[in-house]
Amino acid sequence: MNRYPSLRILMVGLNYSPEPTGIAPYTTSLANGLADRGHCVVVKTTHPHYPDWRIRSGYGRWSQSENLAGVHVQRLLHYVPQQPSSLRRVLSELSFGVRAVCSRWGSPDLVILVSPALFSSAVAAVKMRMMLRSVPHVVWVQDIYGLGVAETGAGGGRLAKLISSLESMVLRSASGVAVIHDRFAEHVEKRLRVQSSRVRVVRNWTHLEELDLPPRETTRLSLGWGTDLMVALHAGNMGVKQGLENVVRAARLAEERGDNVRFVLLGKGNQRDKIELLARGLKNIQFIDPLPDLEYQATMAAADALIVNEKPGLAEMAVPSKLTSYFSTGLPIIAATDLGSVTAGEVETSGGGIRVDAGDPTALLDAVVRLGNNPDEGQAMGARGLQFRISVLAESAAITNFDSWISSLAASRRPEPTP
Repeated sequence: MNRYPSLRILMVGLNYSPEPTGIAPYTTSLANGLADRGHCVVVKTTHPHYPDWRIRSGYGRWSQSENLAGVHVQRLLHYVPQQPSSLRRVLSELSFGVRAVCSRWGSPDLVILVSPALFSSAVAAVKMRMMLRSVPHVVWVQDIYGLGVAETGAGGGRLAKLISSLESMVLRSASGVAVIHDRFAEHVEKRLRVQSSRVRVVRNWTHLEELDLPPRETTRLSLGWGTDLMVALHAGNMGVKQGLENVVRAARLAEERGDNVRFVLLGKGNQRDKIELLARGLKNIQFIDPLPDLEYQATMAAADALIVNEKPGLAEMAVPSKLTSYFSTGLPIIAATDLGSVTAGEVETSGGGIRVDAGDPTALLDAVVRLGNNPDEGQAMGARGLQFRISVLAESAAITNFDSWISSLAASRRPEPTP
């Protein structure tokens, strides 16, 4: 139990429930968990718009408040680009940042800034320095922007350095920085020059609720999979980082070879239309729109293997949030990712799957066929992944870790450090 008194906590983040994927489930779970532990939690966020990049029906007013699971949520209208290019995403984040800092913050004991969005967090950090210097604030880092720009090649080296400088300034201005992986901590300390004493590793957790799922065979039949088809499923966002062209090429190769395999892409994202166009004419690839929790979990559990696919060159920038959900299924994971990447490390450490080279459709297909021909091997991998989720990725332990850390920061009431 936390030995510190309850706090008035303000969280500022771009994404929140009911958005089904990405960072929103973690922000929501943390807010709910802190509220359950006796804290008064207020969240400033946007109207739900991700991954569709369209504000959900029933939302969209200039300002809208609601109470969700004991958390006061204030939604602020911001710019949502229909075609989210890099520049438009920056403008989107900045528009939310301006809305957030111009709203009333009350008298919080501690502020949590969620990154992404880095640019709105940067705007909020300015307010912290100018108006709330005596209030500690932490930045919760889910992705590292500078690495993302460098590894995806978006904007070139100069832009990557500029964004890394901004990222360093934002993180060094904070009282504390929470990161989701040890590799992130190493980068934040060595490359972004944040004092190690201010960095805390809080692993992301499995956010899926345990539900009573329908029989696996029933779900497979409803999806047209039957019983003798090897189904490899990718769930989550379909963006540039996922490089899902590789899955389409693997499906095309499977059709040419006559392999009894179906690839399933579940979700949406700004690259889905492009991926669907590439897959036109293929009968062994299936696209499924985002599903409610029960159907989502049932569909994942009905597959034979789960795919993490990354664009070549993405070694350090992110830990795919889908991994925590994947481990919960007890199914084997196929990770198409660079050797030495954070994702590769997670799969290797868990023992829950196979790594193949990113951008190699033959290797991806061969891994799917291998698991189809060796179900006992896949079952053993899935069991190890599930045990890794239970022992390492428990939600209660992660939120308790976060709670005790921010409570100690608030108790110290130390002044804001100068970059």
